Amino acid sequence: MTRPSPKEVKVVAHVADVPADDETATRIATSIGPAFDGFAAIAGTLPFDLEPASFLLAQTATVTK
Repeated sequence: MTRPSPKEVKVVAHVADVPADDETATRIATSIGPAFDGFAAIAGTLPFDLEPASFLLAQTATVTK
């Protein structure tokens, strides 16, 4: 997988039912990009994939006891 663009982040977030506006999608793409770059050498060999919508979900989740 390659570094996601803000447009791709927005689509993935929408599919995950976590709406993201243009500014948020750009922020996520910018912040997660280095992770994609760092793993580029071993892309496709890892047992997991980076998924940008999780970041927005984690930011909006509330902790309940």
